[in-house]
Parts: sequence; structure tokens; C-alpha cells
Amino acid sequence: MAYDLLITGGGINGCAIAREASLLGLEVLLVEKDDLASHTSSASTKLIHGGLRYLESYEFRLVREALHERERLLEAAPHLIRPLTFVLPHAHAVRPWWMVRLGLYLYDALAVGGNSTLPRSRGLRARDKAFTDPLAGTHRGFVYSDCRVDDARLTLANALDAAHHGAEIATRAELLAARREGGAWRAELSDGRTVEARGLVNAAGPWVRHLLDKLAIANHSRIRLVKGSHIVVPRLYDGDHAYILQQPDRRIVFAIPYEGGFTEIGTTDIPVDRPEDAICSQEERAYLCEAVNRYFTRQITSADIVWSWSGVRPLHDDGAARAQSVTRDYVLELDENGPPLLSVFGGKITTARALAEEALAKIGPPLGAKVEPVTRARVFPGGAIADFDRFVATVRTRWPFLGDARAERMAHAYGCNLADMLRDRTELGEDLGAGLTATEIRWMRDHEWARTADDVLWRRSKLGLHAGPELAERVTRVLEEK
Repeated sequence: MAYDLLITGGGINGCAIAREASLLGLEVLLVEKDDLASHTSSASTKLIHGGLRYLESYEFRLVREALHERERLLEAAPHLIRPLTFVLPHAHAVRPWWMVRLGLYLYDALAVGGNSTLPRSRGLRARDKAFTDPLAGTHRGFVYSDCRVDDARLTLANALDAAHHGAEIATRAELLAARREGGAWRAELSDGRTVEARGLVNAAGPWVRHLLDKLAIANHSRIRLVKGSHIVVPRLYDGDHAYILQQPDRRIVFAIPYEGGFTEIGTTDIPVDRPEDAICSQEERAYLCEAVNRYFTRQITSADIVWSWSGVRPLHDDGAARAQSVTRDYVLELDENGPPLLSVFGGKITTARALAEEALAKIGPPLGAKVEPVTRARVFPGGAIADFDRFVATVRTRWPFLGDARAERMAHAYGCNLADMLRDRTELGEDLGAGLTATEIRWMRDHEWARTADDVLWRRSKLGLHAGPELAERVTRVLEEK
């Protein structure tokens, strides 16, 4: 079969490019050797943010673009993306108070020209007891806003929108080989197919260099693989706010409310040699525990960790000496020595839509495509919600059998598409564990490309945190139903 565009890589960048291309009317095939968002794109810090610390390395363009995208994404996916208040204690600080205050002023100014819908930054006040009580000692500090995100489901939302507009999303299908032949790319896939495409996009993330080598394509861009690890512990403090904690090595570590009863802590910046090195080491666990113990009255050890994850970021090598200083901006390289090949280096969850728009601006013209912005004001599947709190209340009233907690979880996961799953149901069936039912598992299988228990429990949801291994066995049985 012939396509306009073959995209390899089912992370946030590949899925965003598939969405952009399909909305422009191109015939798209996206192949992913594992599950959507199965690697770096489900191993982020779960934030949609401008990157306050990037101001320190003068990446003003990146911060401004990210802050503008934050505003767009908040409108486009209110079920997946929510505002989050951050507390920045000025303790154990390696930056002077005035520098942090100036950085926050600039952060506010870069956010849509200072007209963001999120609150502007401010200083900590005496009445901010909810923010300061969990901290050891007394602190000056700051309060500012960014957003949290379900990264795996945002990746999925891009794929769903692409598929709705004709893109074929093929998971568990690897690009084995490809060559330029007769004005097109001829590609062999692990599912047994041989396909042709007029253009090829290399969005393989940490494997971007590996794919170029496989295709025998000369490319001068270098990539730095940097591992970022996170740990999850039982909730460190009450409240729905997060903390950003300065460390003696000039890094920052986040402490973020996670899945109700937990706190997410991360991240690290460790150079690695291979994408497969995405493992949270004992040294990283100790580092992250020590990072929060500097600040909180409640102390933790590695024994408190209930889950961890690690992702390898494919950063464009700008020659920085330290991993934490390497640019988080993206670079797109177009090879037109025959049918076009676009390679994606770097990128962030927050800027994936903008990256996709730029990617089509590069590869679209060689394909003869009329390119124009198509996603800037476009809502994601499930995101047509004017008032999310009111939407949750409606879900609880319309489907009372869900119960309050499950209604809120499913409202966040599916948004207004929840109505398609439930329709005229008066019950969901047996609770297999953590509120999960066969009805929901089948929906993930039939509509969201879920094939394994991990797909269901750790990417389509995080219910693996709330149940034992027996739930995975039940999920597998449902997925394998004929």
C-alpha cells in the first residue's frame, strides 16, 4: 500500500506529527515497535510547563513557545491537563533571592505577553500555612503556576485524532528496513507488510540515531541521551499543590501530588549510552530521597518508594559540558537527497504540537502538500468541555453507578468521550480491582490500541498503583477474549 507519509515512533512527537499531517489531508501510516508512549513519552515529570529553569541558560525562545503552548493545551484538553500551583521555597538556595524573583517576573511576561489565564507569580505570605507547614523550618519563597498532564493519554489523544482523520496507527509494528526506490521510500515492517511512502519521518526518540544508521543516512547532528528518573512515595503532605526544590548541585527537583494518595518526586539528569538504560538506579533513588528530605518535615528512605520510572531523553547535542545544561529545544533536519526524510532531535511534551506544525512546514512542500496551521485552536478528542468541574458533576449525576471516585477518574481519562463508552448503561459489571471493569478494558483494547496489561494499568491508566499483580492477570484474560 502507498502512503504520503510514513512515521516511525509512537511517542508524543510522532503522534503529534501524524495528527498534523492527517488534518492536512495526507495519507499517514505511523508505526511503533511497542505501545504508544511506551518509552520516554510516558516517563516524563507529567508537566505542561514553560521550563522556569531554562531561563537560566537563556533559552527564551523555548520558554516563550512552551508557555504559549501551555495556554493552548489547557484549552484543548482540560480533562488531561490541569493548572497546578507550585511553591518554590527559598531555602538551601544556590541562586540569590533577586535572581529567582526576576526569573519569575520574566516567566509571567513571556506567558502570552503577560495575559495567561493562570495566576501570576507572587511571594509566599504569612497566611500560606498550607504551603509552609509541610516544610522544615521557616522559609521565604515564591508561588507560581504551571500545569500537570497525563502524558501517556495526551500522546494517545494525538493518535486518536490522527486516526479519526484517516491515519493508520500500527502498534507492535517495527520499521525493519527502508530504502529510496523509484521516487518513494520502500519500507519493510515487522508485521510482514512492505509499504511505500513519499516521505519518511524519523520520530524514534532515543532511537533516532539508530534508525539513521539502519537507513545508512549520513547525518551530522549528534544526540545526547540523558536519563531522567522519578520515584513515587506515599503522600508527603496534604494539599493539591507542588514544590520545586533547589539542590546544591544547581538542579531542581519537583514534588508533585500523584494519583490521590502519593507524591511523585523527580527528576534526575544522568548521561547514558543506550536507550535501554532507562532504569532508576539505587543512586538516583537515594539522591531523590535526599533532595526532598532537605525540605520536608516528613523524612523518607528508599524503603518508602512504591513505584519508579525512568525515561531517556533524546537531546540535541549542543556541546554543553553537563547533562543538565543540554538544550531542551528541538531540531528538525530534512534530508532531500531523494524522497524526503525528516529526523526529529529533542523535544518536550509541552511543545510537541508546535514541533509537529514546524515538521509539516518542512516536509509538506517537498510532498506537494498545502501546509497551513490546523491544530492551534483544535480541541483534542474528549476535550470539548467548557467547565470541567461542572462536567464531573454531570457525570456523577448521569451515571451514579460509577461512584464519585471512579466518575472523576474516568472523566479525566476520557473527557466527553466517556458518553460513547457508557451510552445507555445502567452498570459497568464486576469490579476486577481498583475500580476497573471488563467494559473499560475492552474499550481500551478496541478503541485505544491496548494489547497488554501494562498498556492498561500503567499507560491508559495508573491503576497498577492501586492493585496487586492479580489485577494484571484479570486484565490479560479480558484482553485475550475473542
